[in-house]
Amino acid sequence: MTGLLSWSREAAHSVPGEYFYYFIVYSILGWFIEGLYNWYSIGTFRKEGLMKGPYKPMYGFAPLLLLALGVTAMPLPLFLAATFVVPSAVEYATGALLKLLFRRRWWDYSGQAYQLGGHICLQFSLYWWGLSVVCLVAVHPLMTRLYSLTADIWSVLLPMAVLGFAADLALTFLIRRREAVLPALGDETGGTY
Repeated sequence: MTGLLSWSREAAHSVPGEYFYYFIVYSILGWFIEGLYNWYSIGTFRKEGLMKGPYKPMYGFAPLLLLALGVTAMPLPLFLAATFVVPSAVEYATGALLKLLFRRRWWDYSGQAYQLGGHICLQFSLYWWGLSVVCLVAVHPLMTRLYSLTADIWSVLLPMAVLGFAADLALTFLIRRREAVLPALGDETGGTY
């Protein structure tokens, strides 16, 4: 047990541990933001997402990629370009990968103007752009401060967060692959499932 606590403390205070903290926080915030958007647009907070838990990983990856690129130190035009391009690229890659792996779309912008493959469209790219700017300028400095205040608590929570996220990811992959196979079997045999 002492070894686990020692590892957890060391990992939580490392750069990957800190970035995993941001990933989890931003993924949960993304789940909440999408819930609010769904509540506003269709009247229900909960909309089925890829994962079963309260995570929207795209919202975790995009800010981390932007931070890894060092966008906060870039000149304003490059900052604005990166905060537009990176989240759109993450959304496009995610949509294409999900369709390839699970034969399903969780969103489809095909009916929108200025869309690409139904995976991204200008309207939502502008939304992600605004969210990215707000995240990096206003939210992330608060998250950095929150991390520094709670790093010792995070060192205790880190193993549970890793296990919880990994379990959700494994369960999601198992369920989604099963869902992707069953319709394909129904198509081949002429039956439905």
